[in-house]
Amino acid sequence: MELDTGLPSVRQVQTAIKDGKEIELKLVTGDLVTGKVKWQDPHCICVMDHYEQPTIVWRHSIAFLKPKA
Repeated sequence: MELDTGLPSVRQVQTAIKDGKEIELKLVTGDLVTGKVKWQDPHCICVMDHYEQPTIVWRHSIAFLKPKA
C-alpha cells in the first residue's frame, strides 16, 4: 500500500511536516497527542513531543487532526 499524495488529508499532513507546525491529534480513545509531525506512512503518523520523544499513532485510531491553536 502506497501513500496517496493526491489526497487532501495526506497533503495537509505533508504541509505540517514541511512547515514544522505543531498539531493536535485527538484519538478515538479520547486521548490528545500534540507535537510536530515527523513522518507519515500509509498506516501511521509519527508525532514528536516537546521533549523530542516520538509517538507513533496508527491512522485508524485518529478521530481528528488539526493545527495547534
